[in-house]
Amino acid sequence: MSPETPAASSKPRSRRGLVLFGFAVALGLAAVVANGIWTRKASEARLKDWTDTQAVPTVSVINPSTGANKTSLDLPGRLEAYSRAPIYARVGGFLKAWYVDIGAPVKAGQLLAEIEAPDLDQQLLQAKASLASAQAAEQLATVTAGRWQQLGGANTVSRQTVDEKTGDLTVKQSLTRAAQAAVDRLEVLSAYKRITAPFDGIVTNRNTDVGALISAESSAGLALFVISDVERLRLNVSIPQNFVPAVKLNTNVQITVPEYPGKIYRGVVEASARAVDAQTGTTRMQVVVDNAHGELMPGAFANTRIELPSSMESLAVPAGALIFDQKGLRVATVDANSKVVLKPVTIARDLGQIVEIGSGLAAQDRVIESPPDGLANGDPVRVVDTARPAAVR
Repeated sequence: MSPETPAASSKPRSRRGLVLFGFAVALGLAAVVANGIWTRKASEARLKDWTDTQAVPTVSVINPSTGANKTSLDLPGRLEAYSRAPIYARVGGFLKAWYVDIGAPVKAGQLLAEIEAPDLDQQLLQAKASLASAQAAEQLATVTAGRWQQLGGANTVSRQTVDEKTGDLTVKQSLTRAAQAAVDRLEVLSAYKRITAPFDGIVTNRNTDVGALISAESSAGLALFVISDVERLRLNVSIPQNFVPAVKLNTNVQITVPEYPGKIYRGVVEASARAVDAQTGTTRMQVVVDNAHGELMPGAFANTRIELPSSMESLAVPAGALIFDQKGLRVATVDANSKVVLKPVTIARDLGQIVEIGSGLAAQDRVIESPPDGLANGDPVRVVDTARPAAVR
């Protein structure tokens, strides 16, 4: 055998191995490229699915509340005495003495103070003297007229003279009555030197002291005393116009005051102004509060809670579920295919955070609690959970 034969036979095998190796490398590269392309396509598909999923709004839905929707109206108010009387002087002079101070309970007719009025006393003495003079003149005129009438009957004097004497008697009688009226007026005024309480209550203010100059025209200034009946109190509240029909007379009211936290007092709506204040859009109503224990004070601030009657027919949703745009007031609902359905609605009562729907909504509707901007009919949504029915406090 020739020595070159093995070398010649090895060359074809090396060339064939190189070809196989190159083919394997090419196949591997093709597999890597194919895998990369497939992975990229899969990533793009997943990204598209994720993007499409994220583009669908995620919402929570609620069912409109049905049944008795109870609500209350919380308003501030101001307590006032049921009866309050500022006491002014009817006569001028100086305060002689006062007998009650602020906070003192008083009875009707109880003496509060006395006024010393020397000018009035002198006027009364002068009026009584004028009355005595008029009475004396009337007596003389009576005697004179009687005598002249006797003479006239005997035709001793003329009829004209008799009529003159009779007329003079009538004048004197009128002067006597005028003088008596002046005395009566001054005596009535003298009675006002004693200042008394007009009704049972407490003294809530005193603005005078011994020796103070009292003017009969003091009604232009401060009252000498203020008497208040605090056995019952009045509470004035301003009811918004849309709630006025719901607040009837004899409606129960819960009242709280800052000085007694946690304690609830009871009152009843006694009167309504039956008119709307054009500046505030409210109607003034008066609540009567029993204050037999004297804990509440007139003039104090108070919070009120008025229980409004329930509506059995209306459906309630949160105020945030309403959509108001150029197409009007609507509510976004979700159908069985998770598509948006916008329904036009009307409001029966606005209770603040809760709104009672008058029409356009059914009890089985799934209402989007907080609809995102830009929702349109037929838009797909993803419901993450179902909230509880809207509750009316």
